[in-house]
Amino acid sequence: MSSSAYSRTEHLRALWPWLPLWIVIALIAMFSHGPMPLYSTRTLAVAWEMWNQHHWLVPHINGAPYSEKVPLLFWMIHAGWFVFGVNDVWPRVLEVAFGAIELMLLATMARRLFPNRAWVAKAAPWMLMALSYAFLFGLQIMYDVLLAVWALAALLCLTPKGTRQEPRWLLFGLCIGLGLLTKGPVMLVHVVFPWLLGPLWSTWANENRSRWYGRGVLSILLGGVILLAWALPAGFSGGDAYRQRLFFTQTAGRVVNGLQHAEPLQSHARPVWWYLQWIPVLMFPLAAWPRALVALGALRKPLEPGLRFALCWLIPTFIVFSLISGKQLYYPLPELACGALLLAGAIAVLREKHPALATNAWLGTWILGVGGLLLAVFLFVLPNLVASDRLHGEWFDGAASHSRVFSVAFVLLGALLLLRGRGETRRLAVAGLIGTLALNSLFTLTLWHKYDLRPVAHLLAAADAEHRAIAYVGNYEGQFHFEGRLTQPVQELKDDTEIQAFATAHPDGLIVVPVGTLSSNDLRYPLLVQPFRSSWLVTWPATSLAALRAGHAPTEPSQPTQVYQVNDWRNRTLP
Repeated sequence: MSSSAYSRTEHLRALWPWLPLWIVIALIAMFSHGPMPLYSTRTLAVAWEMWNQHHWLVPHINGAPYSEKVPLLFWMIHAGWFVFGVNDVWPRVLEVAFGAIELMLLATMARRLFPNRAWVAKAAPWMLMALSYAFLFGLQIMYDVLLAVWALAALLCLTPKGTRQEPRWLLFGLCIGLGLLTKGPVMLVHVVFPWLLGPLWSTWANENRSRWYGRGVLSILLGGVILLAWALPAGFSGGDAYRQRLFFTQTAGRVVNGLQHAEPLQSHARPVWWYLQWIPVLMFPLAAWPRALVALGALRKPLEPGLRFALCWLIPTFIVFSLISGKQLYYPLPELACGALLLAGAIAVLREKHPALATNAWLGTWILGVGGLLLAVFLFVLPNLVASDRLHGEWFDGAASHSRVFSVAFVLLGALLLLRGRGETRRLAVAGLIGTLALNSLFTLTLWHKYDLRPVAHLLAAADAEHRAIAYVGNYEGQFHFEGRLTQPVQELKDDTEIQAFATAHPDGLIVVPVGTLSSNDLRYPLLVQPFRSSWLVTWPATSLAALRAGHAPTEPSQPTQVYQVNDWRNRTLP
């Protein structure tokens, strides 16, 4: 066997068993319920409208150009639809594939950055796949996991390989361009600091600074050219208003005001320290692993290049995201891979320099094991707490019928985490992965009916097929468009005056109204009532709602109102 063939074989062997394990668990979780409102349903709505209306260049939502997002993810969804037809299976499989590629890129990056510590390349993907938040958010059909793939791929181009020390500048620029086409200028925040601080971690960068920065600038310009190759024709195709939003209100505004994501600057305004308080959640369960925390605290100068790379990526990026006013937990998603890389490198150093700490039982996963057992006890006694009226709430009442089955799973996971000896990292990852899957499955059995918009979407689909107008009171996020395969825009209504005007213009139209508490009229005159999150969605004939808002009694419906998925807790809220 040639050396190159042997190397490929070794790399494939290194993927076992974490990659197939992660793919199987991710597929089970991904298909345990439908696309989640509002993130996944909005992405699918844009992809569907582009497909249905043949808007291949400009993303559209609800009949209007959608300047908040760039089109690469939609194009990738369309590629599958060309082969398999329109469905929601392909977009979900895509997200699982993105997550798998991210894990493989992280393993390759760890292998290059820690060439003398093979354990890091083995441990880093296990640590990343253990993160509960990253796993659950990866179930969303969104842009951020794909963005993480391009960020890792771009930074991988900067890392030295055994046969080549100079970065692959052309691929670096190409990955930046694809990241820009995935989520816009924020891609630069995820990759710019390891490049700017290259001489601190890269020997080649320190010895060839002019080439490092000169060719790096050219690569970033190449990425910008790739973005402009789409943005310029899209701007002219989408019209004046779209062009204004794309180049000024959205793109330039985000750069000037803090490289915002899709939402306006003030919509997710948080204090500077907001991300700091959520680090334990973002890094759970690793944040509750004493050995990882001790390993970080035990790091001392001089740090090896891989650790310096991780710090040059993580610290300034974290500071920038903290300074940006708008914050969401998923914005720094690519940096979770960096956190896993840093922890793996720190533990590898701990194993070498402090072997007693590396094997100390008190620094093991016993805290998480005890937590798993306590959760198992709580799930086991939950039916008794609910039956005796000691504990109530929509989640508790719904979970009580299934909780004892899941308590068995957490007993086993807790016991797994209490084990000692070799393989601690793998046990932690397996427990974190399966524990997250168990909670996701419990959510599916108990709460998913509050997020399943199929009843309303199918009712609106029938109306759309008859060319009846549809309206929504409030801000419509495209949540019914894909499931209902709607071909007409849904009109947004703000007040009673607009409701009256809509009913006059479209007497056979339908109006969807979100309400917090149902009244007796909401159960008498509408066509359909279903729960959504902590509220209700009520679908009305336009004339009936207009009459009621005008103070008149609507015409009695020919059929009683359909009420979907009402559990015992919901029955208490019905009038």
